[in-house]
Amino acid sequence: MDGKIEKRLVCPYSKKCGGCNYQGTEYKEQLKIKQKSVEKLLSPFGTVEKIIGAKEPYFYRNKIHGIFGCDKKGNIYTGIYQEGTHRIVPIEKCLIEDERAAAILRDLCGLIKSFKLSVYDEDRECGLFRHALIRTGHVTGEIMLVLVITSPVMPSRNNFLKELKKLHPEISTVILNVNHKRTSMVLGEKNITAYGKGYIEDILCGLRFRISPSSFYQINPLQTEILYRTAIKAAGLTGKERVIDAYCGIGTIGMTAAKKAREVIGIELNKEAVRDAAANASLNQVKNIRFINEDAGKYMVKMAAGGERADVVLMDPPRSGSTKEFIDAVAVLKPQRVVYVSCNPETLARDLRIFAQKGYKAGLIQPVDMFPFTEHVETVVLLKRGGRE
Repeated sequence: MDGKIEKRLVCPYSKKCGGCNYQGTEYKEQLKIKQKSVEKLLSPFGTVEKIIGAKEPYFYRNKIHGIFGCDKKGNIYTGIYQEGTHRIVPIEKCLIEDERAAAILRDLCGLIKSFKLSVYDEDRECGLFRHALIRTGHVTGEIMLVLVITSPVMPSRNNFLKELKKLHPEISTVILNVNHKRTSMVLGEKNITAYGKGYIEDILCGLRFRISPSSFYQINPLQTEILYRTAIKAAGLTGKERVIDAYCGIGTIGMTAAKKAREVIGIELNKEAVRDAAANASLNQVKNIRFINEDAGKYMVKMAAGGERADVVLMDPPRSGSTKEFIDAVAVLKPQRVVYVSCNPETLARDLRIFAQKGYKAGLIQPVDMFPFTEHVETVVLLKRGGRE
C-alpha cells in the first residue's frame, strides 16, 4: 500500500483502545516485526519462510462487536472495552473493521434513544441492549446483525426493526440473542430470528458457507484463502488420502481439502458448528466429507483402536493451542502428515516440542499475516512422521 495513504489513515483511539498494537507503524515495518517474532520462537524447528502480508491491511474484519454504553447526558454510543478493563471506549469508526458496520452501529444508537429503550449497565445489572454483533459476507455482501439483549421481550420490536430496515436495507437478517447472565461471554444460548433467515452465507475458496451467530469463521476472508491454500498445498493431497479435519468448525478448511482428498472426516465439539458444517457440505454438494460431533482426540483414539487409519490430520486449534492429550491421540493414529494451522506462535512452539517427542519433524513453516495492525500472526506448519522428506 502507498505510504502516503497509510499516513492519512490515523486511528484516533489507538492510545485508549489497545486493540491494535501497531497503529502508527507502517505496514512493511509491522511485517518485519512479526517475521522476527515468529523466527525467534520457531526457528529451532526449521526454516521460517517470509511472512505473506495482506494487500489491503485496512477494513478487513468481517466480524464487528460493539458494546452499548450511555454517557451522563443520556447519549447512547457503542465501543469496545479498553484493554485489560471493562471500561468502554466509544468508537465511531474502526480502521480494521468493515466500513458498513460503523453506520449501522451509529444508527442503532439513535434508534435506541428515540424509542426510549435502555442499554445495559454492568454495575447495576439492568438495561436491555448489551451488545451488537455484525457479520458481513465479503463476496455475497450479506450482513447479519445480532442484537444481544437481556430479555426475550423487546418493547416496540416491530416498529424498531421497521425503522432499522428503512435506514439499512442492506441488512440481510436480524437476530435477537438473549443473554441475561452476569458474564463476560457476549452471546447467550437463545437466538430469536427477528428478520431474514437467521444466518448469512459467504463464498470462500470457491465454496459457499452458511454462517450462524456463534459460528467460527475467519475474520479476514482474503488472507484466509491464502492461508487455506497454503495448508492444503502443504498436505500434499493426491486424491487418495483419508483426511481428519480436527477443530473443523463449520467445515471451511475440510471442505476445501475434500476437493483433493479421497475422504475427509471433520470433528468438532460445538453442535451448532457441526449443523452448519453438514448444511455447508449439502449446499456445495461435497459428498466425500462427513462430520462428527465429538472430541477430536478421543475420536482418533477410537479410530486407531478399531484398526482405522488416516493419512493426514489438519488441525486449527484456538489461541490456547492444542493439548498433550490431542497430540498423544495423533501419535496413536499415526498419520504420515500433520498440517498445523496456528494463530499463536507461542503455543505453537510449545506443541511442536511435544510433536517432536512423538516423532514428528517440522517441514514447511509459513507465517501469514491475517490481522494487520495487531500483534497476532497465523502460521502453517507441516509435520512429517519420522521426519521423512
